[in-house]
Amino acid sequence: MILVPVLVLWMVPEIYMVSVALRSPDTAFNPQLFSFPITIDNFVTVIRENPLLTFFWNSLVVTCGTVVIVLAAAALFAFAASVLRLRATTFLYTALLTTLMIPIASIVLPIAIMLRTIGWINTYQGLILPYAALGAPYAIVIIKTFMDDSPKELFEAGRIDGCTAWQLFRHVALPLVRPALIFVAVWQFIVTWNEFFLALVVMTDSSHKTVTLVPMQYSGMYMANPGALFAILVIIAVPLLVLYVFVQKYFIAGLLSGAVKG
Repeated sequence: MILVPVLVLWMVPEIYMVSVALRSPDTAFNPQLFSFPITIDNFVTVIRENPLLTFFWNSLVVTCGTVVIVLAAAALFAFAASVLRLRATTFLYTALLTTLMIPIASIVLPIAIMLRTIGWINTYQGLILPYAALGAPYAIVIIKTFMDDSPKELFEAGRIDGCTAWQLFRHVALPLVRPALIFVAVWQFIVTWNEFFLALVVMTDSSHKTVTLVPMQYSGMYMANPGALFAILVIIAVPLLVLYVFVQKYFIAGLLSGAVKG
């Protein structure tokens, strides 16, 4: 029963965000959680003033590209370190762990300078590769931990049957760590989709901007158009809600299978 009031408190900011997005300018700052009458003018304004399809496409390309690279790199490294136990993987793993203690905000400027030097400003790879580099260490920790707990007998049986390292990885390791892969994919999608600071300094051209940069034009010292600001925030959140709806059963099934895998 205690989860019900916690859920209600947790949902108040989200409900208020939707409520303000559906208000007219005269009632935008009313302290009530719900305000009537409602209007969709703010959504119309945002859609009319911005090429949202372009921005969404940019965000989708960057996010999906990042997720694919992170999953591939993390799974391969975890397999090399946990199953193959290749030389120097322990040192590399320890070095990667230290990167988790570095605040992302502190390295945005150096990354931007480096990208400008090599000509990657206003390019997809200018965001995808830094995002992947920043997300890979956390993904490696999750997948390697899960792979360390996998039954080693299955890998030994595969070797006895003549499986190559690639066959072991594809047919034995990946099915065993599927729950971890699903978790990492969903987590990395959310983190990349919502990232703002690096996208702000890398995507300066309007044709390459991601959707998270749109709210900036509706916010300012006096918040001139709060309805439009909250409307675009609602629009940005919709893909994440849709993603959750589609992967929820796979995510839960993966967690349950991982719980009884031993």
